[in-house]
Amino acid sequence: MRRVLAAARTTAVLALLALTAPIQANGVQAETVTVPALKQFGEPEFKPGFTHFPHANPDAPKGGQITLAAQGSFDSLNPIILRGVTPRTLGLIADSLMVGSGWEMDAAYGSLAESVELPDDKSWAVFHLRREARWHDGVPVTAGDVVFAWDSIQAHGNPFLKSFLDRVAAVEALDEHRLKITLKTTGEMKPIIDFATSIAPQPEHWWTANGRDISKTTLEPVLGSGPYRIRTVDPGRSITFERVADWWGRDLPTARGFYNFDSVKVDYYRDDDVMFEAFKAGAYDFRTENRAQRWTTGYDFPAAKDGRVNRVEVKSDLPLGAQGFRLNTRRAKFADPRVREALGYLFDFEWIQKNILYGQYLRTTSNFPNSDFGAKGPPTPEELALLEPFRAQLPERVFTTPFEPPKTDGSGNTRNNLREAMRLFREAGWELKNGRMSSAKTGEVLSIEFLDGTGALTRVIQPYVEALRKAGIDAVLRVVDTAQFQARTDEFDFDVVVANFNFFTPPGTELRSYFGSAAADVRGSANYAGIKEPAADAMIEKALAAKDLASVQAATRALDRVLLWGFYMVPHWYNPDNWIAHRTTLGFPEKTPKYDLGFRNSGFPDAWWVKR
Repeated sequence: MRRVLAAARTTAVLALLALTAPIQANGVQAETVTVPALKQFGEPEFKPGFTHFPHANPDAPKGGQITLAAQGSFDSLNPIILRGVTPRTLGLIADSLMVGSGWEMDAAYGSLAESVELPDDKSWAVFHLRREARWHDGVPVTAGDVVFAWDSIQAHGNPFLKSFLDRVAAVEALDEHRLKITLKTTGEMKPIIDFATSIAPQPEHWWTANGRDISKTTLEPVLGSGPYRIRTVDPGRSITFERVADWWGRDLPTARGFYNFDSVKVDYYRDDDVMFEAFKAGAYDFRTENRAQRWTTGYDFPAAKDGRVNRVEVKSDLPLGAQGFRLNTRRAKFADPRVREALGYLFDFEWIQKNILYGQYLRTTSNFPNSDFGAKGPPTPEELALLEPFRAQLPERVFTTPFEPPKTDGSGNTRNNLREAMRLFREAGWELKNGRMSSAKTGEVLSIEFLDGTGALTRVIQPYVEALRKAGIDAVLRVVDTAQFQARTDEFDFDVVVANFNFFTPPGTELRSYFGSAAADVRGSANYAGIKEPAADAMIEKALAAKDLASVQAATRALDRVLLWGFYMVPHWYNPDNWIAHRTTLGFPEKTPKYDLGFRNSGFPDAWWVKR
């Protein structure tokens, strides 16, 4: 073997030093490169030999307990299947093959896998697993456990999870410590990164013992291999994790400085207001705030005044997902885009911003806010070239006009917008009859149910419901429990839901689950709007096949225009800052990653610690 610069072998793989060796591929000798990190475009920021990520304190003290809060409930600890609601922090017990850094949009560094072997055409990859990796019962983690996870996902997995892996054709264990994946594509690094960061092995010896069934829900604490194990479970009410002091990966550079709490307890609350009152009373230690009213006026309680609670505003360059009312176009009443556009005219964001949001947010004008992936201004020549084959199928505005949501002056006077909405309704075959919006053909009254699983957005949804009622629409807000909300959204049994789509960076296969035609009829997918648009499908595939960042951006911006002018959502707002409130007994690093808050496990501050 000979040492070479990885950049000399491929511009998508990051490592200063790489090992190359000839292997047999389809009977033809091919050169491979073995590297400790992957990157889609460019070179890695962290070179072989780095000791820790900049936002981690390698000298952080270990010990103490943190109590967190979550809204809703949970009824399963099986992370694979669609059925059931799992705790968001369940990832604390797991290891992925590789992890992101938080400082780059498209890189992955070895965790469970110490290196990856790749051919020039990237048609396959072999992950070399660390021999020291152990399950919490002491049994070695093997390539077979990853294959078991893959097979279980393919047979029983959540469709959204499967969407991240859909360009992987086969997964096989070459031996106990070498795992090979074969791709359906060539020349693409993104599917390899997605696989490495999305899949976690499952302990085959545990799941196949004592009558356990990975296709079913369970509340038995699942065996893991990560930095924490499950200590106690109070179904639907709380879950407590304990740090594994001798965790095999504790000294990895990707883990050093993280996972400092001896105990992590997560309490569940059905009501958002009750959850905040519990924080005020000292029931838990850390929260990310998502309500402007509370952030502006609610932190005047004694603990915040006397310094026991601190508030921090953290800026992030992380591309955000778009929150909005997602209109279910599977329902005939939403099939006409003019109806969907009319509904946008009846949402008075400026009044809500002034009276409810305290002026703290920015209006969403893209499916990719706070990023360079969304449409801005008129289409560029590169975007037009992608869109041109679909000119006959798309509105002319896609090719000529930047999208802007309807505006008001914030006074509550929406007469002009109401007039435009009525025009659109008439064009779509709806008219006011006796004060009710009715189909001109059938006389059916237009009814809209807003389905909500938490009640947290009632203050925002209810004014919209009232505006729709004034326009003659039979609108209603229905708040249901977490389990019912999950079941109904899985089955697409709703008119409108509020959803916020998050993205990996740059956007990848999740686009298919959010916006792709193939996902529209797949139970449990995230294509809530039921989008079946050939132009959108084509832009998604262009983004996935792009060989450079500029091409990804051109494709996602073109996709954005197709979606925006299709009016599949009534856009909400976003906050470029992150609001955090915490007990001052907690310590945290001086630096924050550029592209996230440093929270790898959904709200758990894994680089924080208890002060001594």
